[in-house]
Amino acid sequence: MKLKTLPLLLILFSLNSFSDTQLAILGSGTPNPDPDRNGSSYAVITNGTAYLVDFGPGVVRNASALSPSWGGKIEAMEIQNLNYAFLTHIHSDHSAGLSDLILSPWVLGRNETLKLFGPKGLKDMADFITKAYSQDINYRINGSQPANLKGYKTEVTEISEGKIYEDKNVLVEAFKINHGDLENSFGFVFTTDDKKIVFSGDTAYSEKLIEKAKNADILVHEVYSEEGFQKKTKDWQIYHKAHHTSSIDVGIVAKKSNPKKLVLSHVLFWGSNEDSIIEDVKRNFNGEIIIAKDLMIVD
Repeated sequence: MKLKTLPLLLILFSLNSFSDTQLAILGSGTPNPDPDRNGSSYAVITNGTAYLVDFGPGVVRNASALSPSWGGKIEAMEIQNLNYAFLTHIHSDHSAGLSDLILSPWVLGRNETLKLFGPKGLKDMADFITKAYSQDINYRINGSQPANLKGYKTEVTEISEGKIYEDKNVLVEAFKINHGDLENSFGFVFTTDDKKIVFSGDTAYSEKLIEKAKNADILVHEVYSEEGFQKKTKDWQIYHKAHHTSSIDVGIVAKKSNPKKLVLSHVLFWGSNEDSIIEDVKRNFNGEIIIAKDLMIVD
């Protein structure tokens, strides 16, 4: 009996280990050109497949840094395996890496269309990028370089609220958030066999986000420093209050939604530091708080 049971247990353990979902931080930055923080980008990695969330500047390079080809350990981050991407909103710090995401994986072997999901305007963005690089694409196809006819193409789904994607690995739901007057701004809920991961996108305080993030395993939430905010001019204070969430309010969001892990990203420090932001959040939330850094893996 023991001889028969042990291999079965090993098989079950192996399967469970393989299905463990991870969050990779590919870009934790803002429009500010911090050389240590690329534009907003993340990856939900489950069952050997990566699902990107946002694709700010540097997304492909940081994905590659996590791949075995460049010293990492995550096969799903190999550049030719980047096949799915979801965009919260069209602001450039979240989307300016799209040309790299469309073209570089194709040049290096992707033989599938890139599946894109995001707000109205994403299809135009993808189409115009392809047109802008038409000479490059034509040269690679018609020249002596080995190339396929599929990997540079995109399939774009422009989304509204509700379920936007499902396969054997993941269910993805979109919901509207409060990013000023930019109406087509979304947060995402990724549900896998073992985790619920919620992305706030760029948002001011949002009751809908609180509802969607209830008891999430990981909540990735943008934040600005309340300490730094007090030093901003009045016009910038008005703007940021309408578009983003303070370190005080993030704590309230987390208290009400109760995630197992709160990952703070897209951090506007404005001269403050991590300790100041964490102290603000802890006024209302006593759970685990992580300040995102590029190439960080959150289990």
